[in-house]
Formats: sequence, C-alpha cells, structure tokens
Amino acid sequence: MGDLFIGEEANNPQISFLFLLSGKLFEQSLSLPGSIDSRRLRVLLPRPRAPAMAFFRGLTAVSRLRSRVAQETTTLGGVRWLQMQSASDLDLKSQLQELIPEQQDRLKKLKSEHGKVQLGNITVDMVLGGMRGMTGMLWETSLLDPDEGIRFRGLSIPECQKVLPTAVKDGEPLPEGLLWLLLTGKVPTKEQVDALSKELVSRSSVPGHVYKAIDALPVTAHPMTQFTTGVMALQVESEFQKAYDKGMPKSKFWEPTYEDCLNLIARLPPVAAYVYRRIFKDGKTVAADNTLDYAANFSHMLGFDDPKMLELMRLYVTIHTDHEGGNVSAHTGHLVGSALSDPYLSFAAALNGLAGPLHGLANQEVLLWIKSVIGETGSDVTVDQLKEYVWKTLKSGKVVPGFGHGVLRKTDPRYTCQREFALKYLPEDPLFQLVSKLYEVVPPILTELGKVKNPWPNVDAHSGVLLNHFGLSEARYYTVLFGVSRSMGIGSQLIWDRALGLPLERPKSVTMEWLENHCRKATA
Repeated sequence: MGDLFIGEEANNPQISFLFLLSGKLFEQSLSLPGSIDSRRLRVLLPRPRAPAMAFFRGLTAVSRLRSRVAQETTTLGGVRWLQMQSASDLDLKSQLQELIPEQQDRLKKLKSEHGKVQLGNITVDMVLGGMRGMTGMLWETSLLDPDEGIRFRGLSIPECQKVLPTAVKDGEPLPEGLLWLLLTGKVPTKEQVDALSKELVSRSSVPGHVYKAIDALPVTAHPMTQFTTGVMALQVESEFQKAYDKGMPKSKFWEPTYEDCLNLIARLPPVAAYVYRRIFKDGKTVAADNTLDYAANFSHMLGFDDPKMLELMRLYVTIHTDHEGGNVSAHTGHLVGSALSDPYLSFAAALNGLAGPLHGLANQEVLLWIKSVIGETGSDVTVDQLKEYVWKTLKSGKVVPGFGHGVLRKTDPRYTCQREFALKYLPEDPLFQLVSKLYEVVPPILTELGKVKNPWPNVDAHSGVLLNHFGLSEARYYTVLFGVSRSMGIGSQLIWDRALGLPLERPKSVTMEWLENHCRKATA
C-alpha cells in the first residue's frame, strides 16, 4: 500500500495529492481546517500496477475528504481535481444513492441563495434565431465551450482518453467508463467498468415483440425510422411507467428512471444491429458475444470484428455520448422527460430530432457529399478541383456538410481525435486524404464568404470516412450509430433530472407583433 502524505501540524494539516492540468499529472498540497485531526487522518492508496496509474486506483477517500473541506466545485484556482472511485464500489446505482442527496442540497442552496441572480440579457436576435446562445437549462453531464469544445464532467476528450479505462493497452476509452463518469462525476476503475459491462449484458435481452414491430415496416424505411420504432416498442417494458401508475413519492422518481435508462442503453445495440442486418444484410443477424464490452459487442453484432474496428466503435460511441443540453436531441429528450414521460418516450423523441439533416443526419450527408466529389472529379482530386467543387456547392445554395457548428468556434475536438485515429490506423485511405484536403480548403473559403461564424470541421466531417474504411459504408445507417451513443448522455441527464426534481420546461413565447411593440417602446 502507498500512503497519501498527511502533514503533522494539527492546527494546519495538509495533504498532497495529484491533479490533472492540460493532460498532465502534478502533485499539490491542500491545507485542511484545524478541526480535522491529522493524527487520525490517513488515506491509503492501493499499490498501482504501473507508476503512471498511481492516481487512478482507490481515491474514494480523497473525494470524501474534499467534501469535508467544502470543495463544492470541480475547480480550484483554475485547476480541476479528479474524483476517483475505490475498486470495491462496483455498483453504479449505490454510487448514485450516495451522491444524489448531496446534489439535491446543492441545488436547493443555489436556488434559495442565488435564484434572483441574472445570467444575461435576451435579445430579439436570440428569440428569432432559435434561442441561440440563451442560457436556459441545467445540464450536469457535460459543458460545451466555444473554444475548448466538449468537457464531460470537466474532462476534455484528450483527458478522457488518458484516464478512462480501455479494453486494450493504449487503446480508446470504453464507453461504459464514460457512462460511469457522466452519472457520478468520478473516473471509474477498470474493475468498475468491467462490472458495469456485465450489468449491461444482463439487461440486454430484447423482447420478441420489438423485432415484430420493426418487421411491420417496409425494409425500405429509413434506418432511423426503424430504430425509433424499436425504441417505442421497448416502451411497454418501462419500469418508471409501472411505478408511477402504482403511485410513488417524487423523491423516488429517479430509481425507476435509472432502471429504464440502463435497460434502454443495454438494449439499443441489439435493436440497432437488427435494423442494420435487416436492411443491408438480407436479415441475417449475428448473435451477441457477451464476453465483449459494449461497443465491441455492438460492432460484432453489426458484423465487423476487425480489432481496429472494435477500437473505432469504442471511440465513436464515447465521443458521441453527450454534447451539453442545447442541441436538438439532448434538449428534446430533456423537454419530453420534464413532462414525466418515461425514458423510452423521451429518447424516442430525441431520436426524431437527431434524424434531422441539421443535426445527426449530417454524418450521412458528409459521406454522400465526399463521394459526390470523387464521382465528379475522380479519386485523385487536386486542391484546385476541390476548391472549385466547394464553390460550386455553395453557389448552388447548399452548405458544405460537416463544417460549422452552432456553438463551437474552433475545430471540433471530436474531429481531431478521429483524425488522430485515422493517422494511426489508415493514413493511406483515399477518403481520409480527401478529408485532410478539405480541412485545408474549406475553412478559408467559408471565411472568405463572410457569413459563417465557424468555418471549421465538426464531428460529422470525419466519422463516415472511418466507418467506410472498415466496411460500414452504408451512410444512411450512420445516424443510428449516433443514436446508440447519445443514449448515454441523454439517459444520464434524465436520471439527474428526476433526482433533482427539475420542473416541467415551459419557456415563454411571444408574437412578432409583441416584439415590434416592445422594440418601439424600448427605443422611444
């Protein structure tokens, strides 16, 4: 065992521990209140398997210690402190049972002490522009910064790649690890992730009527239509609906919601794989391999077992899980859930938003557009030919799919990590090389156009090329993959919505006449 150093001065004890800054680990001392007797305070860390992983084993005690010294936020002087879990706490639900009362009190305090604090002014542009930029909802699981990109519970994508458990050495994060992080705010151990993987397997059995409901649709129906139908068919299994009908206190709403969300997350891969095999593989399904982790088993059921493809699926699911609450799918899931609709109804609604071409369907459109470039110019396209084709697309009144974002103002970190994956595993792929050229060509053109706030590529600009390389070339299916991934973020937040007792969402709407009158009065 290794000791975490505790200072000897009882009136000003200190502890030394590690924190993460810009992806690197550093040691830091923290002074403790004199009320804590350092002579009785001793935190033990299990002996690590490798020096670099010393901090990532068994720091539940540190987390509790931070609560004692009123470390209520995840930052201290601009530095984010990692909360870790002990390897003995393998049950995810028990972790939430400990965390929820603390967060409920935190919300009550925030509302009572600061409920009247203004967060900003609403402009007419915001009202007419789809509420763009309004701060108007609580979303605990992730936060999107215009420059830095997404942070999952405070951790960037590169940081998640460093600290989350993996299936193979130096591999991509396991999505189960990110699910644990989203729900608890704490980085899990490999043992906890393995336990969660097994729990999801135990919940993954899909009732036969679900497949019958999908089969009732024409095989030509869009994959997202068939997938959403499957989710709606799962709804009859809702534990929340059953519990609500029997009557239960509001304080317990989160528990059947948790059961529904874990069941839903577990059952989506077999349903999604069934849709894929039904449409594109003559209905010949592939049985699950329950010895595999969540993403690898999903890839296997789709029919792809290349170890590199398994790693890609782990990366894909992880980076698509969540993107704060303002995007269409996340917001829709939250909105419908706020009416106490069960998680199946809420997620099905979210999927219908994800299916739109301005949201999740964009990953389909990107690959189709890239292939149209090759179809017109040939595979050995030059930079000048590419510029010409981009201008042709824009002048026809269309957009270049995969570029721009409603919030981001720099290259999407989800694009960057996929690019790094491609450089590692498929640098000679012709479509990847074309995507690299687009990265050089498109932003300057969009900047010259002068109408685009963010000319940089987003996550959709890259994902299709990677999937296509390993044989999953059916672009119409890509949004289903996105949907499976997004269940983890929407489900995690929905559990917390119920735990915190968040109310029915009901923003105020006004007419154009009201706006005109208001503006006249404001300028008078």
